[in-house]
Amino acid sequence: MKRRHSFKKALARRLLVAVLLAVQLALLVFVILSGNAASKWISIALSLISILVCLHVISAESRPGFKIIWLLLVLIFPVFGGLFYLIATRQTGSIYAKKHFNKIRSETLCCFDRDPFLSERAKDTFPALKPMLHYLGTHAGFPVSAGPDTRYYPSGETFFAALLDALEQAEKYIFLEYFIIEEGIMWDAVLDVLKRKAAAGLDVRVMFDDMGCFLTLPREYPAFLRSHGIKCHVFMPFLPILSVLHNNRDHRKIASVDGKVAFTGGVNLADEYINARKKHGRWRDAAVRVTGSAAWNLTLIFLTLWRFTSGETDDPVSLHPEPTPAPHDAQAFVQPYADVPLDAEKVGEQVYLHIIQAARDYLYISTPYLIIDDTMMLALTLAAKSGVDVRILTPEVGDNKFVHMTTRSYYGELIAAGVKIYEYTGGYNHAKTFAADDRVATVGTVNLDYRSLYLHYECGTVFYGGDIIRDMKEDFLRTAEDSTRIMEEDCAVSGPMQLFQSILRIFAPLM
Repeated sequence: MKRRHSFKKALARRLLVAVLLAVQLALLVFVILSGNAASKWISIALSLISILVCLHVISAESRPGFKIIWLLLVLIFPVFGGLFYLIATRQTGSIYAKKHFNKIRSETLCCFDRDPFLSERAKDTFPALKPMLHYLGTHAGFPVSAGPDTRYYPSGETFFAALLDALEQAEKYIFLEYFIIEEGIMWDAVLDVLKRKAAAGLDVRVMFDDMGCFLTLPREYPAFLRSHGIKCHVFMPFLPILSVLHNNRDHRKIASVDGKVAFTGGVNLADEYINARKKHGRWRDAAVRVTGSAAWNLTLIFLTLWRFTSGETDDPVSLHPEPTPAPHDAQAFVQPYADVPLDAEKVGEQVYLHIIQAARDYLYISTPYLIIDDTMMLALTLAAKSGVDVRILTPEVGDNKFVHMTTRSYYGELIAAGVKIYEYTGGYNHAKTFAADDRVATVGTVNLDYRSLYLHYECGTVFYGGDIIRDMKEDFLRTAEDSTRIMEEDCAVSGPMQLFQSILRIFAPLM
């Protein structure tokens, strides 16, 4: 009953927001199309803007997929297309957000745990991965750490047990950042620990995305958490204002305990992720735990976005755990990373491309969506054509019919190049993992689609060497055995369906 009541309150608020947005759009259309003399000149001016926008889009540095969709929209709506482009890409709020975030990021870069000796050792130990180590460490600003004590969780259930145990051990603070939080078995158990720890005087913070919790939490939920001593902020509250910022969601999943232990991966804090509620069949997911300086670096990624969202200024030094010297004979390494849509650097995509290009023997990929651009398609097909055993695991049951159809539209081209495609039988595969050659892997929140790669706030962790990669490999192979392999003949579709899939792929950047 409690959950149903919360859902009704959340739904009422969201419907109001949707109505107000629709009213704004209708008023805009009415003003432009009204029969007065001014509307004629407005239409001419907007058509001119659309022409200029087309020229700008063609010359701009952006993905071909985004260029095609904007040019298509302007062709279909010659009067409104250019105006929509300006609304979506040239807003004062988004310009301020970029400056504000970059200022915060520049101030926190010096707080990461950096060990130049360890960085060089990692490059010497894995020379074929030196380009990625250098890119993430030097250009993107995310240092490498020693990684002997890491853990891979092949399901939401195993992660949930480990998370609760870690939360119980907290002595100073608990920081949680999640795309989705929903009342139920999983969140109620976590919340019980948070309440007790906050009452004991610990610094407990929760940040969740407003769009991710669109129908799961009521508007006053932050106040409810604060009443229990838990600091809470909502990332990018969804307001009834046409704004491009609404498109940039916080898709991250981070849990930090005292800066000593941290988790990330695909698992949100809702019951379907632990199969306590069947939403799309059996749910498959993955998460990882890191410790030491890697845990602190992931904590600092949380603190950067917390400050951006809340406006609060923390002294990271006061939150830094007691440092532990990194072993100079380390054989395994960890490199947490984050991606933001407020710059031109697409870190998540670059991590995936580096792993694909470095693969020599095998490359195993798990993703809920497979909606990729020409660059990613070329990298995957070239790897397969070069003799790499490339396998991709996707869900048999989709969470969105059109998105799932778009995912399947890429199968034929990949299979023709030698990529093996598997669909997780009878359920939903939500894990986002890459593993290659027993020497490099990544687990995080980045899906293989336009939204994750280019529009959302994301995070992940790269692992170089260690048993964790073996664990990921064994889990993938075990799952693939119980999945359905898609063959080339399975990809044959009728002419009308082929046309429909082509249209879906054109609109893929909007999915």
